[in-house]
Amino acid sequence: MNHMNTSPKLNRRHLLAGSAGAWAATGLAGWTGQAAAQAKPLPALVAWKDAGSVIVHSASTLETRRSAFGTSVITPSEQLYLRNNLPAPDAAILNDRESWELTVEGVKGPRKLSLRELKGLGLETVATVLQCSGNGRAFFPSKPSGTAWTVGAAGCVLWSGVPLKTMAKALGGVADGMLYITGTGGEKLPDGLDPQSIVVERSVPIRALDDAMLAWEMNGAPLSLAHGGPLRLIVPGYQGVNNIKYIRRLAFTAAETNARIMSHGYRISPPGSKADPSQPSVQEMSVKSWINSPTHESGKLVAGTVQIHGVAFGGLDAVKRVEVSVDGGKTWADAQFIGPDLGKFAWRQFVLQARLPGGTHTLASRATDTAGKVQPEARIENVSGYNNTSWADHTVQVTVA
Repeated sequence: MNHMNTSPKLNRRHLLAGSAGAWAATGLAGWTGQAAAQAKPLPALVAWKDAGSVIVHSASTLETRRSAFGTSVITPSEQLYLRNNLPAPDAAILNDRESWELTVEGVKGPRKLSLRELKGLGLETVATVLQCSGNGRAFFPSKPSGTAWTVGAAGCVLWSGVPLKTMAKALGGVADGMLYITGTGGEKLPDGLDPQSIVVERSVPIRALDDAMLAWEMNGAPLSLAHGGPLRLIVPGYQGVNNIKYIRRLAFTAAETNARIMSHGYRISPPGSKADPSQPSVQEMSVKSWINSPTHESGKLVAGTVQIHGVAFGGLDAVKRVEVSVDGGKTWADAQFIGPDLGKFAWRQFVLQARLPGGTHTLASRATDTAGKVQPEARIENVSGYNNTSWADHTVQVTVA
């Protein structure tokens, strides 16, 4: 998903098997009979996933089908999307989860902590939206390189682990002058390359300390290898790349990491430019929503009452309002939230009951968060197709008999 020119000419994209390019049409057109006939088998890493609920783009990228989200808040693990920047470590790391070690730096008492020790420090559970920053990339007319996600590179999941601030306090507190939280993944790096050109290492602002956690459980089960087990950094409200899998090092730092994935990867680069550290980094998520039903996958629709439902979230702020349009955004009506409110970092399910006469209708949703930010009509054009929150891009067309 990031465009990195490393030397030698080998980067994380080359290290991952498969290509998403051939699947771009499938992402835009939805799951058709032809696409189903060409479906790729589930990669071994996620052989336990529900094959009928996901689209396999490559060995490292799975997308949840729009019709599979349903009307419950939590996304089942077997339906959750997959996106890895490097091949996962050997599954043997899960044989003794409790012995997994994390190096903690930038605190007054730096040391290594085993997962067993981390579990003794504290416990919390939080629901968050986990979303790839390229979710919605397929809607960019410029056809950016990378996986052509539509809406399915996202889910709402429950994490359990120790709050980062609790761990920091146990080690004497954060050292003076530290402005960032830097996490380093535990994937095996290939020989012969500058580690900084390939390592998955990201920095987020220190203000994330209030909400971040080190998680060892997802949706009530020990964290799977595919989703970062045995230990993952969770930064609620931030795009998925900042939620470091297989975390081996957690450092409070005075500056951002100079790893390529931070300095040049995941930057909002204007069209025609190349990524550089001066451009905005993919960090916090923005207010967003989309409709999951009805869509062209819903089968034959007949004139009458229909329940239009979907999901909405606000990134660092809770979503407050969702409006739905049945005429492509010309007029709007307030939807109602359904299901439990699992906190400001979770998404909310919404529904609008509407009567649809015969003909073709363009359905849209538009969310507003508690800070007053409104989901925009237009996307922000950028080279890599990041952060697409455009309500116009996420519309669905349905034909009613």
